Amino acid sequence: MSRKHNKLNAMEPMVLAVTKLGHDGRGIAHREDGKLVFVDGALPGEQVVVKLTNLHKKYDEGRVIEVITASSDRVEAPCAHFGVCGGCSLQHMSREAQLTLKQSVLAEHLQHFGGIVPQEWLSPLVSDNISYRRKARMGVRYVIKKEKLLVGFRERQASFLAELDSCVVMDPRLGLSITAFRELINGLEARDHIPQIEVAAGEELDGVAPVALVFRHMNELSKSDRQALIDFCAERGWQCYLQPGNYDTVHKVWPEDGPDRLAYELPFQTPNGTDLRLAFHPNDFTQVNAEINQRMLPLALDLLDIQPEDRVLDLFCGLGNFTLPLATKAREVVGVEGSQAMVLRGQENATANGLNNVSFYMHDLTKEIANQPWATLGFERVLIDPPRSGALEVLPHIVSLKPKRVVYVSCNPATLARDAGELAKAGYVLLKAGIMDMFTHTTHVESIAVFEKRR
Repeated sequence: MSRKHNKLNAMEPMVLAVTKLGHDGRGIAHREDGKLVFVDGALPGEQVVVKLTNLHKKYDEGRVIEVITASSDRVEAPCAHFGVCGGCSLQHMSREAQLTLKQSVLAEHLQHFGGIVPQEWLSPLVSDNISYRRKARMGVRYVIKKEKLLVGFRERQASFLAELDSCVVMDPRLGLSITAFRELINGLEARDHIPQIEVAAGEELDGVAPVALVFRHMNELSKSDRQALIDFCAERGWQCYLQPGNYDTVHKVWPEDGPDRLAYELPFQTPNGTDLRLAFHPNDFTQVNAEINQRMLPLALDLLDIQPEDRVLDLFCGLGNFTLPLATKAREVVGVEGSQAMVLRGQENATANGLNNVSFYMHDLTKEIANQPWATLGFERVLIDPPRSGALEVLPHIVSLKPKRVVYVSCNPATLARDAGELAKAGYVLLKAGIMDMFTHTTHVESIAVFEKRR
């Protein structure tokens, strides 16, 4: 055992007063000698007993082992595994306080990195559904010392798997099946060689199985193991996939017929006279929170202020989650994405929904785009939904198009703020911005902002 661990083990718990909350959701306190301490599980205004877990030169880290004086924002965590499982870190905080934290994080980043403040703050997009998560990757490990198989997520601030029997933030079809997953894999010959299960849930639509399980396996499965996985899914009417290698090796083994797709609907009228229906492969990126997605899309279209004669550009478009709703309102829509599989998925969904005013192109949007066939078209509106790294490389081209409005959907307030500063330099005004509670009970901040070209 290291000298640092020996020192930590020898240290007695300490009583600390928590003064504020960090962006990562941990309480901030100071030791008697003035040294900063980040306290997991603490809220501002609380007096807590803290056990230090890490020592650093300029700060320490610790966790609450007892609350002496509780904050009015403290609530009972809805999950029995809270505090052990690392999947959610804010279940001890009221929803109102969570939203306030996320709003402050966005505001501080916009001010610090972009030097700007929106003319108007949007009301947060929220949902009352706690069991929101419809996609996840769950770890699997057989622990020899415990003679027990674990299925779930990592422990908080550790690499070990937490011992779970359910997950309240996952779609109930998935979250209430963790015990069944564990019993299934524990009964296989290959229980030591299945490191993860990818789970995905769609909607129960006509002819489409609502759930898919993707079993990663390191060794070839025996016939009996393979059949056990198939039987498990068949009994539930779910799709079963195997993954012997990388993502390219994922293949469906049940049902034997039908496309490798799940699906969800969106409240936008298609030329076919039906709601939009988007099909996706279980490994495709989709928004994990269906209800927030349903509310985010009309908001984005409203912020763009689309007119029937507009041509709209959708960058980082994925399988068309924004592109196809845009196509129900605009004259023409172009979607650009770096993945050929997503481009094909977008085209597939456009055709299935009878939309002939939309086209998809593959291109790495961090690279030069001047020679791309879509780059010379004129666009009145632009929507961007980039990865966490943001859209810095493509911003100069967006500016050169001189769109009237730009809507930016972000999963990282720091890169949104940075890019907002660049748009401001180019003559765009930040009209509105706000948070979307896509990942309830976590510190993850999803946000949306609309920029308008200054006249």
